Amino acid sequence: MRLACAGAFAVLSAGTALCAAPDHPTPTVEQRLAAMEAYFQNNDPSAALADAQGHVPAGLTTPVVGLPGPGHNGWVMLSAALVLFMTLPGLAIFYGGLVRRKNVLSILAQCLGVTSLVTVIWWALGYSLAFAPGGSGFGAIFGGFDYAFLRGVGSAPNATYSPWVSQNVFSMFQMMFAIITPALIVGAVAERMRFQAILTFVGLWMFAVYLPIVHMAWGGDGLMNGVGNPHAAIRAIDFAGGMAVEMASGWSSLVLCLIVGRRMNYGKELFAPHSMVFCMVGAGMLWVGWYGFNAGSAAAADGVASNAFLTTTLAGAVASGTWGLAEYFVRGKASVLGFCSGIVSGLVAITPACGFVNASGAMAIGVLGGLVPFLAVYKLKAWLKYDDSLDVFGVHGVAGTMGLLLTGLFADPAVNAHLVTGAAVQNGLATLGGGLWLEQIKAIGITFLVATAGTAVVACAVRAMMPLRITPEEEDSGLDLSEHGEEGYIL
Repeated sequence: MRLACAGAFAVLSAGTALCAAPDHPTPTVEQRLAAMEAYFQNNDPSAALADAQGHVPAGLTTPVVGLPGPGHNGWVMLSAALVLFMTLPGLAIFYGGLVRRKNVLSILAQCLGVTSLVTVIWWALGYSLAFAPGGSGFGAIFGGFDYAFLRGVGSAPNATYSPWVSQNVFSMFQMMFAIITPALIVGAVAERMRFQAILTFVGLWMFAVYLPIVHMAWGGDGLMNGVGNPHAAIRAIDFAGGMAVEMASGWSSLVLCLIVGRRMNYGKELFAPHSMVFCMVGAGMLWVGWYGFNAGSAAAADGVASNAFLTTTLAGAVASGTWGLAEYFVRGKASVLGFCSGIVSGLVAITPACGFVNASGAMAIGVLGGLVPFLAVYKLKAWLKYDDSLDVFGVHGVAGTMGLLLTGLFADPAVNAHLVTGAAVQNGLATLGGGLWLEQIKAIGITFLVATAGTAVVACAVRAMMPLRITPEEEDSGLDLSEHGEEGYIL
């Protein structure tokens, strides 16, 4: 009886095991180890499962495939917070210190309003139009609607952009870029544009300018994404926002300030910053936040991120000193405003290059990033007599455009292997060598056209719907009282 029971139990156990056996292939120990090692190299863990032809057999996977990597995920979450810190409070305090006392709250309100508005746009359609697959037709310019209302954007990574960062974290990181870009533009029309008109402009501008440039520069099937799109028509490179953030905001600022017009008594009255202390504190906050902006764009806590951290520091510091030195030779004094402007212009110039150039390249970009925008602010602006209130074009437009070009000249494959592997091999970027700067010029030209034409159309459309400017009486009393019914200082 005992032997019979034992035999029956063995048969049933074997049968159960057979029924529970997986109907899909099982990874080997070597494949599982290789998938885990991919975490430290920021590589796709599923690549370890591919056969000799590069195909992963159906059903073959390991426990780490499709899961976020804690370190990389944590770094990008922190970076997203740092980029938001750039806008609130960094940019708000920096710009707030540069305007006159009667307009300080208007800058804070505009930064807050833009943050709220862009968040809603990003949730509804923005992320999808920027990063969803574009499909046929205009797919190289706009993404599709796969991620509308953040549908399906969960904690699993989207391997198109990162094998280890949750897609919802990646979407929030990119949302912070979308927030600060139009917030930069308000500096060009500070002290004279209506709050309602600014928010209406920003809402339309996001669709006409920002989202198509983002998709073209960084989308998986984007027209100008040389390191990410195997079929990119323009093999350009932009690590952290030379096109979508710096050029888009800078050139748009120039067009918008020309359409809105100059402030009353511009050229006759000195519009001095009301608080250089605010300006310096805000510039420092921007510098700190910029590490999330640049190093976070690696979408991993890896060697490329550490290089971006290094080059960002070098370029920002060198440009600050270069601007101050140029100011000393031209005016006989180096001002705090000059040092702060140099910090920002150097950080702007290194932004598209930070993950592609070495330390020496960063030093060269830092010198030019301080000198060329200085000349644009002090000479070009005076010659052309446009009223870019807080020099958004002179700093972001000029330094961003120059930085994109210099990226093509100083890019080093030893710094970033994506320049010569993966999509770069298929689209020809890997074999461009010294010809990369030509691709950068193509990308600069397209970004310039989209930013300037799109801004002109949107600004004219808003002007047809409502007044862009406040009245002369309101401008004289200040936007704080006329637009918000508050005062920044009660003395």
